[in-house]
Amino acid sequence: MRYGHFDDAAREYVITRPDTPRSWINYLGSRLYGGIVTQNAGGYSFYRSGGTGRVLRMRFNGVPVDEPGRFVYLRDDATGDYWSASWQPVGKPLGEYDARVRHGLGYSVFEAGYAGIRSELTTFIPAGQAFEYWSLEVHNPGPDARTISVFSYAELANEWSYRQDLENLQYSQYVVVCRYRDGMIHRRNSTREADSDLWFAVAGADVVGFDTDRDAFLGPYHTQANPLAVERGECSGSEATGDNACASLQVRLELAPGERRQVIFCLGVGNPDEPWRDERPRIGAPAGDPPLPPGRQVMAEYATPERVAAELAALRAEWAERLGTLQVTTPDPTLDSMVNVWHAYQTHMTFSWSRGVSLVEAGDRDGLGYRDTAQDCLAVTHAIPAAVRERLDMLLTAQTAEGGGLPLVKPLTHTPGSEPTPALEQYRSDDALWLPIAVAAVVGESGDQGYLAQVLPFADHGEATVLDHLLRALDFSLAHRGSNGLVQGLAADWNDCLQFGTTGESMFSTFLLANGLRVVGELAAAAGRDDVADRCASGLAELAPAIDAAWDGDWFIRGISATGAALGSVEADEGRIYLEPNVWAAISGATSRERAERAMDAVHEHLATEHGVALCDPPHTHPMEGIGLSLLVFPPGHKENGGIFCHANSWAIVAEAVLGRGDRAYDYYRSYLPAKGDGDADPRQEVHQAEPYVYSQFTHGPSSPRFGQARNPWLTGTASWTYVAVTQYLLGVRPEVGGLRVDPCLPTAWDGFEMTRAFRGRTVRVRVRNPEHVSRGVVSMEVDGVPVVGNLAPESMLRDGSVLDVRLG
Repeated sequence: MRYGHFDDAAREYVITRPDTPRSWINYLGSRLYGGIVTQNAGGYSFYRSGGTGRVLRMRFNGVPVDEPGRFVYLRDDATGDYWSASWQPVGKPLGEYDARVRHGLGYSVFEAGYAGIRSELTTFIPAGQAFEYWSLEVHNPGPDARTISVFSYAELANEWSYRQDLENLQYSQYVVVCRYRDGMIHRRNSTREADSDLWFAVAGADVVGFDTDRDAFLGPYHTQANPLAVERGECSGSEATGDNACASLQVRLELAPGERRQVIFCLGVGNPDEPWRDERPRIGAPAGDPPLPPGRQVMAEYATPERVAAELAALRAEWAERLGTLQVTTPDPTLDSMVNVWHAYQTHMTFSWSRGVSLVEAGDRDGLGYRDTAQDCLAVTHAIPAAVRERLDMLLTAQTAEGGGLPLVKPLTHTPGSEPTPALEQYRSDDALWLPIAVAAVVGESGDQGYLAQVLPFADHGEATVLDHLLRALDFSLAHRGSNGLVQGLAADWNDCLQFGTTGESMFSTFLLANGLRVVGELAAAAGRDDVADRCASGLAELAPAIDAAWDGDWFIRGISATGAALGSVEADEGRIYLEPNVWAAISGATSRERAERAMDAVHEHLATEHGVALCDPPHTHPMEGIGLSLLVFPPGHKENGGIFCHANSWAIVAEAVLGRGDRAYDYYRSYLPAKGDGDADPRQEVHQAEPYVYSQFTHGPSSPRFGQARNPWLTGTASWTYVAVTQYLLGVRPEVGGLRVDPCLPTAWDGFEMTRAFRGRTVRVRVRNPEHVSRGVVSMEVDGVPVVGNLAPESMLRDGSVLDVRLG
């Protein structure tokens, strides 16, 4: 079954069947005011925080899974028949109901046809605003006049905190007050002042009815599929005081033959009549933010067809400009669709929302994971350098003076210099070790080596230059090694389900430390800091014996328990081989090429599948003394217990590219690519189930009866690292301090590719030709027709519009 297709010209994914295997979502808005919308208009909105700024209610893991949401009902007043502008919640038979959904960048459009009426519902959040549009166009293409009643429906959260709203019912169901006055619905929380206001209004038709009490609108024993108000053709005029609030406004459209009408519903944060007052702190708002404008002012300024069209055009233009910073043309059209549009868009959503708001992430983690955020920066540095620099500064100020990273950073309350210092066992051994890679990405992209000299405070006390922050991270790991010379695992080491503790040791973190020493040494050498480069070289030499001893014959062990037992050993009956240490053995360069190749050959033999590379094999079924194996809570083949952790699959691509094995690197990429683009029939959409236009965190592994089904889409490190793997390692265009390095590692079947890329204020075009059909090996490079020795295009030769012609052979 095929449920949709890419429309690259429009930068949209078009869903042609709304009965997708799972909810396929899109993101709206920004970190000021954001939202999630499914292919059936389900989802929710939030102001600044998905956990403590909830606007629309969402009951996670419900049945149906994507309700409530932003629903608009249409009713033929002559016949009493009714339907919804999105297929659900009414759910008319698809043979009678014509549905098409266009998920775009920051907007979604629901096109429908039923009973001789066409409708188009467009939902989006204008740039920089704290309100959302539901713009509905209704068309009567038939020869007879029609009378259509239109009803909006949104279930409003009673409380900003989603947990308070959904769980603390003895409180939340007593505080809400929702009123209709002068054409607008106004929801207040009776225990608070202006910072609890929401408003809802409509333009383009007169209001003929309203409900603000959810139960009155739906009716006893009715659901969102058959609301009583819609069924009987009129709202009851209810106003909620306690229990549950909703926003329903009814308008009536008299449509002549061929006539079109547009009505514009808007939902926003703030007071309908007065701006929020500055003297009272607002939910999630930093000090000094301007007050939000009154709802009536917003409606007067924004709720016109012309303004809706202009705001949507501006939104699309903004995303076109942002994504235009890197575009590719390759022999693989699905790769192009992903890299040029949806994959890039996913990296921005992940950067914006970390792991906080989706249909899976309910909002509990109201902050930024340290390791997650450092990696999320990697894929968007070229597109939004200022935002990445700001985020990286925050991460550096969330590093303690002893060198570790705070596991969770809360941007709205983060106070550098006064954060408590965690105990050693509370640190994760990998967190701060992602800083060298992130800083190198910023310096390589910008060429600004002065950033290394910028002074930033530590989380708890003191301050240091950025370069010294990096050295603290390295020294912290060098100082906390176990008896075998490997880095202590501490609370976790990227794989949160493996707890080696303070007496066990992690091979993954050891290789990440080795990689950090290499990267910082290269940064220091380029900046003329030979003292630091020598210090990093000494650290690598100090690690080398322990790394050599961790070789298990055909691959590297995963770690050593507190009792001295090896995890990931050929002698083990479970968890014999793990993916993470072996890919990082190749990426870090901390072992010989022979061992790196043998390790990656073992990965291919034992872990590779048609749906991606499993994290370990065989899966665990019993405890291991001295290691916390919390992955035992998962059945074999699920998540970290032998599942396909797609984030780590991206490292397999990088590792094979580092080794110059392009065919295998590309095969790994294709194995977990969300959409393989298989013509009119794409069975992967049935098996994969999750959105075919974004990456997921996990795919169930070969030991699972659900093998091949993907889970946890959108907010995952898979997005950032796969983008880096494809653009910087497969295609091989990497920014460095001295310029652009072009070092592709292609599948041998490819004739070449082209890339257009922004680089330090210039737009550069890279044209790679592969007439000999090799994987790797630049034999010639020209910049604007001038030959260059090697494969680095120096910045001094690059201008806006430069063309880099590269030949492999």
